[in-house]
Amino acid sequence: MQKKKIPVQIISSGILSDDALLVGETLVKKWKIPQGQPVTIKFGSFRSTVKIIPVQRFEGLRISYGLARRMGLLTNTNLRLKYGAASSVLALGPLIGVMISRDHPQMADRPFGAITQFCKELVDASELQGAYVYFFTPDQIGAKEGAVDAWVYAEGWKQQQMPVPDIVNNRLTTRKLENKPSVQQFMREAKARYGTQVFNEKFLDKSEVFEALQRDASLHRLLPESHLLRGYTQLKAMCSRYSSVFLKPVRGSLGKGIIKISRQLPGAYTALYATAGGTRRQQYESLPKLFSALSGKISSVRYQIQQGLQLIEIGGRPVDFRALVQKNATGKWAVTSIVARIAGGQHFVSNLARGGTLIHVKEAILKSNMIASAKQGASARLHAAAVDIAAGIETQIPAHFGELGIDLAMDAGGRVWLLEVNAKPSKNDNTPLTANSIRPSVRIMMQYARFLSGF
Repeated sequence: MQKKKIPVQIISSGILSDDALLVGETLVKKWKIPQGQPVTIKFGSFRSTVKIIPVQRFEGLRISYGLARRMGLLTNTNLRLKYGAASSVLALGPLIGVMISRDHPQMADRPFGAITQFCKELVDASELQGAYVYFFTPDQIGAKEGAVDAWVYAEGWKQQQMPVPDIVNNRLTTRKLENKPSVQQFMREAKARYGTQVFNEKFLDKSEVFEALQRDASLHRLLPESHLLRGYTQLKAMCSRYSSVFLKPVRGSLGKGIIKISRQLPGAYTALYATAGGTRRQQYESLPKLFSALSGKISSVRYQIQQGLQLIEIGGRPVDFRALVQKNATGKWAVTSIVARIAGGQHFVSNLARGGTLIHVKEAILKSNMIASAKQGASARLHAAAVDIAAGIETQIPAHFGELGIDLAMDAGGRVWLLEVNAKPSKNDNTPLTANSIRPSVRIMMQYARFLSGF
């Protein structure tokens, strides 16, 4: 299959009919595109029969205003073109749809609130890659078969009906939205009817991740003992094996609801509760009394119980690491970035939402209490662990992921441990937004979309 990035120009329907395309003569000859015979033009789910008219001394594609409007193109742009001789299909793309949680039509300059700048970065990256990107919410699907009411950027944000895309990047931020019947139906039909590829298609539960990775013997070295908490007997067994354990909401995020339980002598226990204002400490005379105090939480929210780890520290504050791992231009997992996070002064979790601060990995390792001999190669061990875990997730969990946020820890001996995996990683946690620039993570997402779509 032949493919190339070309300029796409929109001209008056009075000059060119809607059933014709002007294509550079060199391209027509090189790709052996038939003239005077029907050819299918494709853009996402859009298809129309056209005839090809070669144009001398021109390297691109010209389409009529009427055809462009039906395709959802509002302005001249650069897109990738590929031609399949066996099917006589001339495809433009890739067309990428980013599914977001909500929009604010009344805010002309910031229709997506805090993620508007991120969305504009995706637009800029798509232009560089010869792709076309649009944005839509669950409320914008289903109005018309084979189409989506969406937001595009054409000298400002505009709403426009678009074809179902070649690629969907699921950026929904809540399970409630993701599990809506209309969203699930849209994803099923897009895959089945139009061959759409959907990535980051589901949230991950903590218990699901650890149970899946346990099936891969090569990853056992990275996994602290971890179970879905089912009752007092399990809590007692874990507390007898480890001096501290963590209870984490199976579907929690941003450090919310985490409880650290530490064994004291003789037989007493301390529980640290992560709250928005800091850490709340509570003493219990015995484990049964502690469990009784927790029973209300445990009965309403599923918790994961995990072996406590002695994380490396800087100035007495625990440090962990967030790796962003993405599929790249060749469809392989690779680390885009790793940052170290130091817990805030009033917290035992390192999330930025809980007062944590970012620091470079090498600086964190250098300043930490890790033994000197273990510091050598520590950064490389983090990178290798992140890629191995991403590959394990892909192998063991039947869902398509294009990027994962992987939280890792290191102990004083330099051993790497997995803390949790996030299927919808926040961009702000990894690379600060900078005006007039495109983050590497955004560029790589576009490259992977091209790989998936065959453009």
